[in-house]
Amino acid sequence: MALNVNAQDLENYPGNTQRVTVDMDSLVPVGFEGDEQFLMIASTTAYSDNENRVAIPDLQIMDFKAGWCKSSGFAGTGGKFMLNSSYYKMKVKLDATVSGADGSGWYTIDLAYNDDGTPITGEAIAADMETKIRSIADNLNVGDTGYKLSYLNSSVYFKSGRFWIISGSISKYYTGEYRSSVKVAPADDHDATTVLGFDTPIDTLSLSTVTVNETKLTSNYTANNADMFVMGGTGVQAGDCLMITNGTTTDYFTALAGTTDTHLIVATSATNNYVGVANSYTVSGTRLQILREQDPNNEPTLWYSNIDQLARFGIKTIVNQIDFSSTI
Repeated sequence: MALNVNAQDLENYPGNTQRVTVDMDSLVPVGFEGDEQFLMIASTTAYSDNENRVAIPDLQIMDFKAGWCKSSGFAGTGGKFMLNSSYYKMKVKLDATVSGADGSGWYTIDLAYNDDGTPITGEAIAADMETKIRSIADNLNVGDTGYKLSYLNSSVYFKSGRFWIISGSISKYYTGEYRSSVKVAPADDHDATTVLGFDTPIDTLSLSTVTVNETKLTSNYTANNADMFVMGGTGVQAGDCLMITNGTTTDYFTALAGTTDTHLIVATSATNNYVGVANSYTVSGTRLQILREQDPNNEPTLWYSNIDQLARFGIKTIVNQIDFSSTI
């Protein structure tokens, strides 16, 4: 059964109600090898331009991945941040925008700050940041016009000391030409990324390009031995951090100078005054991984993780396009 919801612009056109419908359907899309897919459809009979009767296309949702970027959580004091006339700008890039205001896909936003120099709450900054990012939709470079909804429907939240910026698009992919993603970079002047914790951000695009390389021993390893021989192909280098485990014992260690793709040099008490690998391992049942940066919440975390959130996304996407100036 379809769900009908009424929407209004209470600030500018109170009383002018438009209806948005959310429904479920199934179809066999091209490229799915004849496999039936279920999808959610958000639609409306309202217009995005009442004067010219511009219809709003239905939104068909089949995927869950919405790209995001979050701050480090190490900035600010007590949930407040010191934006001022020296630090109030940042660059953002949503999805695969290629033009941007600077010709490379980036757009600069100016955040509000208190004239008296007092700090601002994270919640207030997030609300302002969302407004500024959404406003980019009306000022996109010609080469980025296809990404209008990515900016118009973007969201910003402040949770547990971190800012989260979520793209206004949903995709199958976090990477590639058709990705949903968010990137943040320092502004050319008056940069506020360090103040807000975006100097060391975590984002889905970066995390999704990280691959975890695994290998195995080619000969048994004895604890506190400098030489560990492994199967090649991982590209391991001196300075890489590794994990070795047999399911019962696990060691974490650093590959030292002299390491090659098949021969790892491990710290020993005799040479380095500490033991790099404290347990012995056999070829059978042992594996190694080269450790790489990961999201501390694992995954990347899916921002939309249930049907209720997807329904709200669909409603938001339609509502943001409606012209509420009249009810024709």
